[in-house]
Amino acid sequence: MTIEQLAIFIAVAERQHLTRGASAIGLTPSAASAAIKALEAFHAVRLFDRVGRGIELTRDGCTFLEEARQTLARLRQAERVLDDLGGLRRGDLDIMASQTVANYWLPQRLFRFAASYPGISINFTPANTHDVAAAVLSGAAELGVVEGHIDVPALSVRPIGHDRLVVVSSAALALDKRHPTDLEWIMREPGSGTRTEFEAGINRLGFDPAKLNVVLTLPTNEAILNAVLGSDCVAALSEMVVAPFVEAGRLQILPFALPRRDFGLLTHRERALSTAAKAFSALCLDAAAPSAISAGAAQPL
Repeated sequence: MTIEQLAIFIAVAERQHLTRGASAIGLTPSAASAAIKALEAFHAVRLFDRVGRGIELTRDGCTFLEEARQTLARLRQAERVLDDLGGLRRGDLDIMASQTVANYWLPQRLFRFAASYPGISINFTPANTHDVAAAVLSGAAELGVVEGHIDVPALSVRPIGHDRLVVVSSAALALDKRHPTDLEWIMREPGSGTRTEFEAGINRLGFDPAKLNVVLTLPTNEAILNAVLGSDCVAALSEMVVAPFVEAGRLQILPFALPRRDFGLLTHRERALSTAAKAFSALCLDAAAPSAISAGAAQPL
């Protein structure tokens, strides 16, 4: 049994699909199928049933899956130890970040890290805050960077920057409606740091977020920006996201004084970081906080 056979089996078993499992680890379906058949033949155990045009784990396959995961995790930990001994000349940095951080704050830090350590492979995945925390908790990512509040006892959260949410509308929208419930809102999806922080902030201003007229929910900042620019709706977004549009006169900031929010670096309290993750954490902790836009700063209601 080889490491590659373990990885192929896990990828296919977790997806219950040969083609998707093979694609996830960069193999053709025929190569993945051959590896699994060789594993089954060598150990005289059937791991999958071929049901119609699909596949299903057998009982033996289900039993083996957890052991395979643990074995592969131990092997990867051994690889990380060897990489550490290489003094950052090779290795992997597995990092996930919530959307605003991923698109506007993190890229410059990743570029600086890549320039300093060209032998480190950066595996970077954007997600919403909830999914980032779940990935760090499960070990799928060593590091997470989020803009939402996280309260998970197993995770350590260190502040590494900040920004402020602002409420914006098209510059053409007449500002004759001041109460939040009089406005039509476009929101990020539940679980995103932006939505969580906005709802907490608007609640502290004395408004019930459940009573807002949310006409549309969209999964990206860019989609929300375009929707706001072409409508009479409003949305809460990061200053970093809206700054170019405010400066160009296409968006205006409405007078909702939302509090500052911190960007947090997530790590698992009980897992030792790789040398690459330690180096990137140090870079982020030393980085200057992003500057806020000065034009059109929100004033209290």
